[in-house]
Amino acid sequence: MFKKFTQIWLRRFSKKINFLFNIPKRQKFIVTVVILSLILFFSEQLFGRGGIYIALLLSFLTDLFVFWAIRKDLEDNFSPQVFILPLFYTLACALFYFLVPARFMTRIGMTSLYALGLYSLLLSENIFIVSSIRTIALLSSARTVSFIVTLLSYFFMANVVFALHLNIFVTLFFVFTFSFALVLHSIWTHTLEKDFRLNIEWVLLIVVCIVEIALILWFWSTTPTIIGLFLTGLFYILVGISQIWLDKRLFKGVMWEYIWVAVIVFLVFITFSARS
Repeated sequence: MFKKFTQIWLRRFSKKINFLFNIPKRQKFIVTVVILSLILFFSEQLFGRGGIYIALLLSFLTDLFVFWAIRKDLEDNFSPQVFILPLFYTLACALFYFLVPARFMTRIGMTSLYALGLYSLLLSENIFIVSSIRTIALLSSARTVSFIVTLLSYFFMANVVFALHLNIFVTLFFVFTFSFALVLHSIWTHTLEKDFRLNIEWVLLIVVCIVEIALILWFWSTTPTIIGLFLTGLFYILVGISQIWLDKRLFKGVMWEYIWVAVIVFLVFITFSARS
């Protein structure tokens, strides 16, 4: 009797598991966004400042959901880089979440921004995996969306790290860590190479430049927000030029656009640093 009951229970449990893995991909994305957004929204109310542990847990949970959603596509073409940006985007939003004012509408706005960005990111990562197998028309749009989410993640992470006022070596370690990961992912979106070692020298060169500037900014008397904006602008320029170079579109007119962006970023930094 007990054996028969166990077999029936296992059969039903197996059907439920199969159902979870066989639901359409878009529905998986929606479930992922809803669950993670709700956890993010209630993390501050339930856990207070201890929510930093929830931020770490939420980040790894994001990658588990990503694997669940695109598992079938990864079977044919596994690229570990696909997990980088979802993890850091969630981590950045969750950590920055505790820096914004504890107001209901602010929390709603932040959670909505996270949900919108996460859903767009999931669609983009899925396109990258599929594009590495066959060419699809949405690749260019996915790269644009991914880069915007990357810039937002970078700004949040830089803001949080410098807002903590940590030791210079700890600060530079964190800057190196999230810069390396986000640069690596940004380069991968234009090469779609499984082996990240193929572009490791180029990635390290960009990251070293960013860390050197971060070293100078650590001594600069200004707010973490201004530092975060400046580093994000630097990230945009260095990575943007690299992506255009990989696409073989590095023309004179394009270079002048980035030069003007660099000038504007520098002037904004100097202006607001003087006022702070």
